[in-house]
Amino acid sequence: MPVTQTQPSTPAPFLSAWFALLDSPDASRILDLISDDFSFSILFSTGGDGATDFHGGRTEMEGYLAQREQGTRTHHLLTGSAHGHDELFLGEVRRSGVPEATFVASARLDPSGKVRRLLIGRSPAVLFS
Repeated sequence: MPVTQTQPSTPAPFLSAWFALLDSPDASRILDLISDDFSFSILFSTGGDGATDFHGGRTEMEGYLAQREQGTRTHHLLTGSAHGHDELFLGEVRRSGVPEATFVASARLDPSGKVRRLLIGRSPAVLFS
């Protein structure tokens, strides 16, 4: 199921909206969803022994967004949960509809609903579908 809209019944509503924006032509709109004290790490593996750790705050997220391939990959929810200000998201990255990698994401939101902490890990080594 592609993550294209956040439904009230979505088990991880913030992260579902985040990935829907990330897949959109205007991915930079996710910057509107981050808090002033935002920090993140995205461990991105394409296979083999290497991985890249993108990490930092707002400026580094802007750099991450600038280097991404746009319009080639989509993020799909497999399962998710939310408890208080924390969300977990297990998903699949697809390229042209074909599963490419599995990822997990966790987010902690501030009281206003913006993300304070974001941790994402991605690997093609284990597919859940």
